[in-house]
Amino acid sequence: MLRKAVLGEILKLKNSFIWYVLIALPLISVLIGCGNFYLNQGILTKQWYSLWTQVSLFYGEFFFPILIAIFCAYICRLEHMNHNWNNIMTLPINLKNIFLSKLAVISVLTAITQIVFVIFYIVAGNMFAFPDSIPKELTGWIVKGWIISISIASIQLYMSIKIRSFATPIGISLCLSLFGMGLLIAKPSIGIFFPYSMLGSAMGIIKQSALSINDTMVSICVAFITTLVFSEIANRNFKKNDVIS
Repeated sequence: MLRKAVLGEILKLKNSFIWYVLIALPLISVLIGCGNFYLNQGILTKQWYSLWTQVSLFYGEFFFPILIAIFCAYICRLEHMNHNWNNIMTLPINLKNIFLSKLAVISVLTAITQIVFVIFYIVAGNMFAFPDSIPKELTGWIVKGWIISISIASIQLYMSIKIRSFATPIGISLCLSLFGMGLLIAKPSIGIFFPYSMLGSAMGIIKQSALSINDTMVSICVAFITTLVFSEIANRNFKKNDVIS
């Protein structure tokens, strides 16, 4: 039943604008980061690592969380139109699968986004003709960032289910991202427990060295718990309310 629900969510994405946004925002992040890197090569001397700090700052702290929010808002858009939530809740489907199927599809979209971003980053580095090899930490940054993104998606998806407005959850995501960035800079020991800050730590935006094993485990555990909590909250909300406005 979950598989059929996932397939149903995938059909909604066919011929949608989401694919253009998925490519555009990582590309814009890389272009802005490359511009900053080009203008400050005198002080940004670590080549691949310095370029990463520039492109990942805009991507990880602004565009990626916003893109996750757009995914969540879009995948709930059809249900909010003409009160279609009520039609879905009358179908012979486990209510828990409603949330999980949407989250699964969003997780696939975020994984594709990460891959697209890495491709743009590598192309940009090659255009600068860096003699050194690509950072060995790159795979870890991307994978851990994807894991954290799922926890952010669970939060944003719950908000998108509860809020009919398409733009409001996206605006909230931007505010939380700004707060998360400030927390990451000011209190990194606390930021590791806040998903919107964890994304910056996991992707090596401020500090390029790999997270310690303990910090990595804490981040993954917090992400996992966050996802479970919001999944359960959404499930209880579906069971409690026979009608969603």
